[in-house]
This record gives sequence, C-alpha cells and structure tokens, in this order.
Amino acid sequence: MMKLAAYPEYKDSGQPFLGEIPAHWNLFRNGRLFSQRNETGFGELPILEVSLKTGVRVRDMDNLKRKQVMSDREKYKRATQGDIAYNMMRMWQGAVGVAPVDGLVSPAYVVVRPFPEVDCNYFSYLFRTASYMNEVDAYSRGIVKDRNRLYWQDFKRMPSPVPPVDEQRHIIRFLDAIGGKAQRFIRNKRRLIVLLKEQKQNVINQAVTRGLDSNVKFKPSGVKWIGDIPEHWEVRRLKFLCHNLNEQTSEKKPGEAYIALEHIESWTGRISLPDGEIIFDSQVKRFRPGDVLFGKLRPYLAKITRPQFSGVCVGEFLVLRVTGKVSADFLEQKLRSKRLIDLINSSTFGAKMPRADWTFIGNLKIAYPPEIEQREILKHIQEKTAEIDQAINRAQREIELMREYRTRLISDVVTGQVDVRGIEVPEVVEEELLAPDEDVAESEDLIVDEGDMEVEE
Repeated sequence: MMKLAAYPEYKDSGQPFLGEIPAHWNLFRNGRLFSQRNETGFGELPILEVSLKTGVRVRDMDNLKRKQVMSDREKYKRATQGDIAYNMMRMWQGAVGVAPVDGLVSPAYVVVRPFPEVDCNYFSYLFRTASYMNEVDAYSRGIVKDRNRLYWQDFKRMPSPVPPVDEQRHIIRFLDAIGGKAQRFIRNKRRLIVLLKEQKQNVINQAVTRGLDSNVKFKPSGVKWIGDIPEHWEVRRLKFLCHNLNEQTSEKKPGEAYIALEHIESWTGRISLPDGEIIFDSQVKRFRPGDVLFGKLRPYLAKITRPQFSGVCVGEFLVLRVTGKVSADFLEQKLRSKRLIDLINSSTFGAKMPRADWTFIGNLKIAYPPEIEQREILKHIQEKTAEIDQAINRAQREIELMREYRTRLISDVVTGQVDVRGIEVPEVVEEELLAPDEDVAESEDLIVDEGDMEVEE
C-alpha cells in the first residue's frame, strides 16, 4: 500500500463520468484512437476468447468442459497481437481485452487496432473500469436492454482520456506491478484457506471416526474401509439409521424455501438462498427442518446440509430423515467426512455428470457411538472448527479487500485521479503471478462468446 498524490493541475473533461482530468491529458473520441479491423480468411490462426474477468486469451481447445464444434473458421475475424477485441453484447460487463497473439475471434466481437501514440494495454485497463462500463451501457443499442450491443459506430463516438504515450506505458508498468503484488497476496491467502479447510476436515474426521478419548480401546469394525473403532461403538447400514424420503411435488407452499445444489457451499453446508421468488417447472422434493440433504450429483463436492426450515429441493438431493440411534447433526458430520465422501464418489456412474446411487449409499455401514457421546463429539467439533472458520472468514475478507483496493486503484490511476509518474516501478516477476483464471471462481469467469460456436451437449 502506498500514499498517492493527485496531479498538480486539472481541467474539466466535460464528461460527467470522468469529471476533471490532468491538465496535460487529452480527451479524444475512440475514432481518433482506433480503427476497426474486419479481416477474415485466416482459418489457420488459433481461436481467442474474451472472458469477463481475465480479458482475451487463447482458447484451450483440448480441455473444454463441453464438446464444441467450430463453425467455418474462415468467417472468424482476425485480431493481431496488441489489438483490442470486445464482445458487443458483454463489453458493459468487462468482456474486452488485448489480443496476446495473432488469433481469431467470433463475428460477435469487434476488433480495433490502435493508431500511433496509443498503447492498447492502457485502454484495456480503462475500458474495464466501472465508470467506463456504465458509459458502454449508455452507448449500446438494442430492442431488449440485456441484449444491447455496442457497435463499432457507437464505440468510436465514445470519449476516452488520453495521457501522453510514455505516461500510458508507465501507468501500465505501475498497474502490472501492483497487480502482481495483489495477485501474490491473494494466492497466498487462498493457499492458507486450503490448509485451514484441511485442518478443519481433519478435526471432523478424527472425531467422527475415532471419538475423543485417546485412551479408549479399539476393536475391528469388520468393514475394511472403516478399520478399527472404539470398542463400545456400533456399526449399522445407513438405510437402517435413516429414511430416504422422496415426497415429490411441483409447487412450493407459502413460506417454504427452494434449495438447489448451487445454493450449498461445498464441505461446509452453508446455505445461500437467492433473493426474490424462485420459479421452477420440474418435480422437486419436500423436506422438513432437521432433514439432512445430500447432493448425489458430483458427490466429491460434499454438498451436504441440514436446513432448519421446511421447503423443497431439487431431485439431485437425497432427503434423509434419521430414525433413531444417530442424531441428524451427527449424521450430517459423518456424511461430510472425507473418507466417506471418497468412498461414495468411487461408486458414481456417468462421466460428465457423475451421480451417486442411494442403493450404494444406503448399504454403507456406519460406525457411531452412544447418543451422549455423539453430543460430546458435536460440541468438540463446533468449538474446534469455530476458530478455524474465523480464520477462513478473515482470509476471505482480506482477499475481498485486496480485490477492492486493486479495482479502485486501477480506476483512480487510468482516469488521472492520482499521479504515478514519479514512482519507480519494479520489474514484475512472471512466475509470481497467478495463472489467468486462478484469482476468480469458475462462476465469475464466464466465457462470453455468443454466436461463435455450435455447442453439442
């Protein structure tokens, strides 16, 4: 972190979204900075893609999550290294960036090449600021707002602040260096979170499989994957400890919640319900407060929760209701233990959408202590994991604050609110940077390439 000063002199830009800009900066329409590149017929070039968070990158055709068939590559637009490419429908969300190599982009993109005295990397930073994206939204046209497009004719009318080219390049070096430090900070915090989650999982696994008494005598469980258990514990199949309920319905009663897999956090069971009314058009399952919901789709994600309210959930959940011997909260922790999750995951069927089957899960043998010991174990887990959860939440908040700082700093620098000309910029050590998508969750880094592919599910 550093203390940055303003420029010594400013002038009114005449643009409400910019306000005042440094006195020696210019304000030009984009048509004076860029020309449109609309070249086709270069089918041998690699395919580029534009994402909302990471800009332009080469598409990894070998590791796509969905099978995709390219349409006629000869109709794709050529972007040369250093050009700016943006998605007409999603630039207002940040789908814009600089081409890292010569490549091809969808006809749904606009490609612009810089005139002399223009460094596209500076403008890529500028175009991804919140204030500029709001302007993009205002200049976009269409019948329906969320399908508006920013055509070249409108993009070239948009005003942009223009520092001298040497200053543009210094700004780029400064922001790259600060971004590298921020990324390194985020990466280290993410590694810490992984370690803390592993520590939390170890606490749970130890408690629900070995108990709390280090001097207890053990006996063979008779089940290979369970191993030895405390001699006073019992072993029964899961289907004799709980019912798998399948009460189907197509409607939600007033006051009930609707839970889908995406509403459950992996390994913690935290529920994040969306705002507003949910509309669904398929059969769902009813559950009651205290029922254990187990996500059978991709069970390795450990989407297990125990809501304290009634509602309906998607069919990808098993709805388990205990019948005695084990409490619902103990069963929840038991099902979330890594050893059990790994075993269930090994039984799945389906390559792209692996699912677990109740027949297999219900026949699993579960070791459990007497009810009073279950309560002691749960209290121990709650106490030990509360400290870990606080550390995880603190690290996650620090990541959020760093991202906010980085976003605000970029905006202040590229719009001339702070002067970085006199700051010596260290070299960015490439190996210390994150991979292109390491700093964003999969859901955040949506690839926006409408119209450039035919998709086969």
